[in-house]
Amino acid sequence: KTWMHTPEALSKHYIPYNAKFLGSTEVEQPKGTEVVRDAVRKLKFARHIKKSEGQKIPKVELQISIYGVKILEPKTKEVQHNCQLHRISFCADDKTDKRIFTFICKDSESNKHLCYVFDSEKCAEEITLTIGQAFDLAYRKFLESGGKDVETRKQIAGLQKRIQDLETENTELKNKVQDLENQLRITQVSTSPASSVTPKSPSTDIFDMIPFSPVSHQSSIPTHNGTQPPPVPSRSAEIKRDLFGAEPFDPFNCGAGDFPPDIQSKLDEMQEGFKMGLTLEGTVFCLDPVDSRC
Repeated sequence: KTWMHTPEALSKHYIPYNAKFLGSTEVEQPKGTEVVRDAVRKLKFARHIKKSEGQKIPKVELQISIYGVKILEPKTKEVQHNCQLHRISFCADDKTDKRIFTFICKDSESNKHLCYVFDSEKCAEEITLTIGQAFDLAYRKFLESGGKDVETRKQIAGLQKRIQDLETENTELKNKVQDLENQLRITQVSTSPASSVTPKSPSTDIFDMIPFSPVSHQSSIPTHNGTQPPPVPSRSAEIKRDLFGAEPFDPFNCGAGDFPPDIQSKLDEMQEGFKMGLTLEGTVFCLDPVDSRC
């Protein structure tokens, strides 16, 4: 293909076009000349009726880049439709009526195939080729550098999710430790009055000093309900854990299952759309004299 624009124009900027928007309608197939021909005839007929009622065909601005085809209101620049390139599967212009062109795009919300039809003031073929060039550049970018960038973003997202899970686990362990400490304090307070009901006064010397005893001070540790306090749990030698009992973070132990499903589904969608490809076709939409009068 001999493209009309430089790659930089579509990669770093966008190509604007003015057109009249005849509308969009649902179609059964993502590709096919007959599919778009029927859609064009349907929308043209609907426009004839509205025009006879005094309604004008709305004007729009098309902004074409490697990020998609945006349909905007010319004055306010409000985005009415944003068609991503990997969702566009078919694009055609009318070889007899140079104004009319159309493309089929899969809707991001309903997943239905919609056919968009425009009247472009005798530059339909140029717009069709521009969309084709943008698709080609986007596909190359996805294969060459985009795939690596997306894989890196997947790994970062996986690591961030792993860190978030560990932080949540650490918070829960902190709360458990705090609860155990509070229970221990309550137990000590509740048992201290009972042990001091009948205090045994130690013998003193002539200076009112308690004589020195070589017995270890550990024997004076109060018992709890007649039993010794539970021993401090020893750290496991098999699995090293941090202060809060969580296993240390290993960035090399993140499987594919740890990746967020929304990122994975987006990658699968883009790969499927680009693999389907974009079909550019020149055809004849106006099959009778009535169709040529929009």
